[in-house]
Amino acid sequence: MMTPAPAPTLLARLLGDYRFAALAATLLTLPYWTSGFAKLFDLDAALGEARHFGLEPAALTVGLTILVQIGGSALVILSRKAWLGAGALGVFTAIATVIAHPYWQVADPVARFHERNTFLEHAGLIGGLMLAAILRGGKP
Repeated sequence: MMTPAPAPTLLARLLGDYRFAALAATLLTLPYWTSGFAKLFDLDAALGEARHFGLEPAALTVGLTILVQIGGSALVILSRKAWLGAGALGVFTAIATVIAHPYWQVADPVARFHERNTFLEHAGLIGGLMLAAILRGGKP
């Protein structure tokens, strides 16, 4: 009868598995690539969103957003110039977060609370993207 491998050995094997890393990268970039495809398949809504935030020319903004969201995600997931994909997604997230979630301008305490939480969640995504750039080949 074989005894099971100790947990640290199993954990080390899991952490060293490229499939586990690909799954982690896919989950980290999930908000981006799903949003990029949603924009691609509903350009009218994407253009409306860009105009809502005063981002003109809206068509250029939407095109660049789709490119960064889908292209950056693919680079991270496929571990091909992951530092570039993660960097592009991180810069995009920082800019979009300041534009869409300026909690410091919200007067209502409940709404401010929710906007601040969203702002901080996006900051956490940026941190995750920084780690992805490091762990998935941070050398240019």
